[in-house]
Amino acid sequence: MKKKSLIIGSGIAGIAAAIRLAMKGYEVDVFEANSYPGGKLSEITLGAYRFDAGPSLFTLPEQVDELFRLAGRNPCDFFEYEKLDVTCRYFWEDGTRLKAYSDLNGFAEEVQTKLGESASAIREALRQSAFIYDSLAPLFMNRSLHKLDTWTNPHALKSYLRMGKLGIFSTMNEANQRQFSHPKVVQLFNRYATYNGSNPFETPATLNIIPHLEFNIGAYFPKNGMHDITLSLFRLSKELGVTYHFGQRVAQVLTENGNVKGIKVNGKEIHADLVVNNMDMVNSYKTILKDLKQPGFLLNQPKSSSALIFYWGIRRHFPELDLHNIFFSDNYALEFEHIFKRGTIYEDPTIYLNITSTHKPDDAPEGCMNWFTMINVPNNQGQDWDDLIAVAKRNVIHKLNRILKTDVESLIEVEEILDPRTIEFKTSSAQGALYGNSSNNKFAAFLRHANYSSSIKNLYFCGGSVHPGGGIPLCLLSAKIMSEMIEG
Repeated sequence: MKKKSLIIGSGIAGIAAAIRLAMKGYEVDVFEANSYPGGKLSEITLGAYRFDAGPSLFTLPEQVDELFRLAGRNPCDFFEYEKLDVTCRYFWEDGTRLKAYSDLNGFAEEVQTKLGESASAIREALRQSAFIYDSLAPLFMNRSLHKLDTWTNPHALKSYLRMGKLGIFSTMNEANQRQFSHPKVVQLFNRYATYNGSNPFETPATLNIIPHLEFNIGAYFPKNGMHDITLSLFRLSKELGVTYHFGQRVAQVLTENGNVKGIKVNGKEIHADLVVNNMDMVNSYKTILKDLKQPGFLLNQPKSSSALIFYWGIRRHFPELDLHNIFFSDNYALEFEHIFKRGTIYEDPTIYLNITSTHKPDDAPEGCMNWFTMINVPNNQGQDWDDLIAVAKRNVIHKLNRILKTDVESLIEVEEILDPRTIEFKTSSAQGALYGNSSNNKFAAFLRHANYSSSIKNLYFCGGSVHPGGGIPLCLLSAKIMSEMIEG
């Protein structure tokens, strides 16, 4: 008779956990409060426009491919993607424009030509990024930090010897200022702190690991959009016999004598051999785990930044725009001060435009574009969001008008808005924080919940709010780390 497992939440980590447990021979049931799978990795349709609702950058595609191969499938039969030739286009108010070519030498030459920064400085920065990745990924990304053997294996010993070279004792901004002479290049590399909702003026320079993923390994685009990551893995899991229960909000995780017993849904108890929690860790302990011992220190950690997103259907094609586009603030330090110190939105925000119709034309009508227009904002601390959104929208439109020499407002055909309040409502993310606890200190990697409960046997955790962190690759790795603790 198969052992039974229950998964709470069908975010991308929950789906990956379902696939891995099914391959271990478990009967798997997934309970999801929403009517759809994927959590943040979902989609929005407004009239003739389609938008990927959440994560928009795709790196380390092998983490997705691995799940298909684990199940004995050919990934190409389920899911296709292409490597980007240009990872991002950058815009500044003074008219400077820059293409971040995926080819390392092409990018280095572009920066040297446009900004006068030495191409060798770019190459050296990306060599250092690869060094950090090779030193830390085996330790921090692929193993539990809460098991003794992680700290005594050969990878750990090698990392100890390199600690002084990994940027642990300086901030990302300090490291980038030492590396580059041009402030725009410093700003460009500081931007990578936002990939996990951090402040480059506070987060450790170890986060300079991130450019390696984008430049040395590569950035990709799923041919059917980011949401296809969810849909393809969802289809695979169902083929493996996983059962989904949508519109079913879990009320409680049941325990007995230090062991997990199951869950309670709609007043009914459902028993199982193990339970995996893919719900945000903080809100889980406030609700479905409220009867358990509370990890107060972790729960009280500052949270990451959030996002304000305008999904705009634009009645015009802009040839100067690509899949990923950044319009930088003229005062990056002040922008992050507003987000993390003042809890508000700076009047000159950095704008991220994701336009999937540049690679997937049917996401917008002919001659039009689907603009996923995002700015980084503080998490929800009870601010007057209606007022903040109204002011931010004006500032975003005015900034885009200045740089693109257009009238954005007259081009908007459809609109939907996602803010920290609705992010929390739709995804149970505490305070609408996109990445759980903040990474704005050198011990951030150690301030994430383990992938298992230290007090309740057979209760496990996965997803962006626990180890190793947020973002698609790390969420998938959280499911892998968790599943490797479970016997088949």
